[in-house]
Amino acid sequence: MGLFERYLTVWVGMGILAGVGLGLLTPATFAAIAAVEVAHVNLIVAVLIWIMIYPMMIQIDFAAVRDVGKRPQGLVLTVVINWLIKPFTMAALGVLFFRYLFADWVDPQSASEYIAGMILLGVAPCTAMVFVWSQLTKGDPNYTLVQVSVNDLIMVVAFAPIAAFLLGVTDLTVPWETLLLSTVLYVVLPLVAGVLTRKWQRGRGGEAAVSGFVRVLKPWSVVGLIATVVLLFGFQAETIVAQPAVIGLIAIPLLIQTYGIFAIGYLGARWLKLPHDIAAPACLIGASNFFELAVAVAISLFGLHSGAALATVVGVLVEVPVMLSLVAFLNRSSRGFEQATATPLR
Repeated sequence: MGLFERYLTVWVGMGILAGVGLGLLTPATFAAIAAVEVAHVNLIVAVLIWIMIYPMMIQIDFAAVRDVGKRPQGLVLTVVINWLIKPFTMAALGVLFFRYLFADWVDPQSASEYIAGMILLGVAPCTAMVFVWSQLTKGDPNYTLVQVSVNDLIMVVAFAPIAAFLLGVTDLTVPWETLLLSTVLYVVLPLVAGVLTRKWQRGRGGEAAVSGFVRVLKPWSVVGLIATVVLLFGFQAETIVAQPAVIGLIAIPLLIQTYGIFAIGYLGARWLKLPHDIAAPACLIGASNFFELAVAVAISLFGLHSGAALATVVGVLVEVPVMLSLVAFLNRSSRGFEQATATPLR
C-alpha cells in the first residue's frame, strides 16, 4: 500500500484546509478558474475528474465480467443496493430533512439545491477509491474489479434516467441536455478511452503491461483527487466560513444514508453467507458514492457556487472518514463472515 492510501484522511484533510485557505486569500484566482467553462462544463474540473476516472476505466475487464455467473451473489447484492435502493433512500432523506426537519433553518431554494446534490451522490454508484477500501479489508481484488466494472457499465445507461426521474419527483427542473452531456463526458468517453487503452496495452505485453500502465497513472490520479478537493473547497470557501452550520446540516442525512446503506449490505451479505473477501468489498461498494462524478454533474447542472455543488462537496468531506470507519468495522467482524460460510461461494 502506498503512502497516499496509508494516510488518506490526512491528505484529504490538508487539501480541504488548503482549498478553504486559498479560496479566502485569493478569491479572484478561483473566480478565474470558475470562468473557464464551455456549455456549463468547467474545463479544469473536467480534466481533473478525467485524471481520477480514467485509471479505473482501464481496469474494467470485460472477460472477467463474462464470468460473473460463477459467483453471482456478491454482485447481485451490490447491483440491488446501488440501483434499486440507494438512489431512492438518498432522495427520501433529502426531502425529509430539507423540506421538513430543517425547513426552519434553510430557505426553499437552497433546500432544493441541497436535495439535488444529494440525489446526484445517491445515483452515482461507487468511487475509484473502493479499490483502496477493498485492499484495506483484504477483499478479493478480482471480484472487486468485476463488481465495479458491472456497476460502471450499468451507470452508462441508468445514471441519467434515474437522476432525471428523482430530480423531477422532487420538483426540480431537469436540464436534460446538460445531464446527458455530463453522462457522455464523465462516463461514456472515459469508459471508451479505458477500453481502447486496455486493448492497446494488452497488445503490447498482456495483463502485466496493463497493470504497469495503471501503476504509472496512479500517482497522477492521486494528484487529481487532491487538486479537485482544493478547487472544490476553494470555490465554496466563503460559504463554508460564513455558514458552517449548513455543512453540518448537509452532513447529517449523508451520514445516515452511508451507514444505513452499509447496514443493509452487511445484513444482506450475512444472510447470503458470503465469505469475507467477497462481502467486505460488496458492502463498501454499496455504501460508497462516486463523488467525482456527482461533483462534476452538479457543477454542470447547477453551477460551481450552487447548493447542489456544495452538497456534493460535503459528500467528499464525509466519504473518507466514514469509509475508513466501515473498513475498521469489517476487519473486526471478518471472523463472523468466515464462520458463516462453510462452503465456497458458487
